[in-house]
Amino acid sequence: MSQRYMLDTNVVSHIMQGRDVDLLARLIQLPVGQVVMSSITLAELEYGLHRKGQPIRLKKAMTQVLLHMDVLPWDEQVARCYGELCSTLEAKGINFSDLDMMIAAHAVAVDATLVSRDRAFTQATDRLKLEVW
Repeated sequence: MSQRYMLDTNVVSHIMQGRDVDLLARLIQLPVGQVVMSSITLAELEYGLHRKGQPIRLKKAMTQVLLHMDVLPWDEQVARCYGELCSTLEAKGINFSDLDMMIAAHAVAVDATLVSRDRAFTQATDRLKLEVW
């Protein structure tokens, strides 16, 4: 199977805003099924929508995004990877927010490249495949 990309919340947010032409062009080039998001990312997006009163434009944008990528469930394999990854990074003095750690562990567990605009993830690239788009 070709490389799979897991989009971080900040990248999906930029897609929903529709103003980043380079990002949209890059995504269009990738085959269906090659781009996914974590259920943790979906949870963060839902929280943001509810916090903003669910504006119609953003709800429609999220619906469109979800039509073009799978949302991978958080499962036992990911939970086990999360525990191991957190412990390893913490021993090196590397700490992210809980949700960022969950998304990173999800990418590691499913052998996907995490696509993020959060350069803090570069601290974890010994286990995490990362691309900054």
